[in-house]
Amino acid sequence: MFADATYETLICDQPRPGVARITLNRPGSMNAYTFGMTQELQAAIAAFRDEDGLRALVLTGAGERAFCTGGDIGGGGADAAHSRKVATQPMGHGREMRDGMQAVVMALRKLDKPSIAMVRGYAVAGGLALALGCDLRFAGASAKLGDTAGKAGLLPDEGGAWLFPRAMGLDRALKMSLLNEIYDARTAAGLGLVTEVVEDAGLEARVLEVAEALAAKAPLAVRLIKMMMGKAMETGLDASMVDAQVAVMVTNPSADVREGIAAFREKRPPKFEGR
Repeated sequence: MFADATYETLICDQPRPGVARITLNRPGSMNAYTFGMTQELQAAIAAFRDEDGLRALVLTGAGERAFCTGGDIGGGGADAAHSRKVATQPMGHGREMRDGMQAVVMALRKLDKPSIAMVRGYAVAGGLALALGCDLRFAGASAKLGDTAGKAGLLPDEGGAWLFPRAMGLDRALKMSLLNEIYDARTAAGLGLVTEVVEDAGLEARVLEVAEALAAKAPLAVRLIKMMMGKAMETGLDASMVDAQVAVMVTNPSADVREGIAAFREKRPPKFEGR
């Protein structure tokens, strides 16, 4: 079960009905990720994915200072031995990235349930890529977002080279990454990096409100809307129309649609069961 698992670097709970929350729990390191954290994140995301009673995911960071500041390049801690081993292996750094944060971002992007990044403080470099792996990003007014990887001669290698231009356009993404810019939350929203900005004090309540609303939607429709729109970003209109034709053969005859129509006619909230 999702909430029963214990991790060294994460806290997993269910704050609302149908809502799962994963909290990166390294506040002393501004929630910078280690390879160990990426393995735990993959396990937690898979547990959420496979539990039918959970229908929306909130991803956040512990404390007020940061959502995630990218990879932990401090050189110490539990991953020090792992890092030394990687450095001696042929193609070790590439494999570490593939099996680490890239796999986390891919797991989020492939989820057939909606996910929300709740951003307090800094979401930079790989932390910004992690937030962009989620479907929606809600940021506190004091949040800071950008790409600082280049300051250390590093790259947007966790998926940022693909995600950043799609969120904000190629020219703006290049400017952010090449100049290592960090934006306040409202500027980031204007650039397309943030879905909604909320005053800090009300951020958690707003995110949980949206997550609970998503969890109450018809699961079949939610999953297919995600699939259709995500695929449509990479295909033409004709192919997207065909996907829609196939999808309605799943949703239109479903019990959820019958319930939704009945609830509309009876002027009551629907009770969707995902079938």
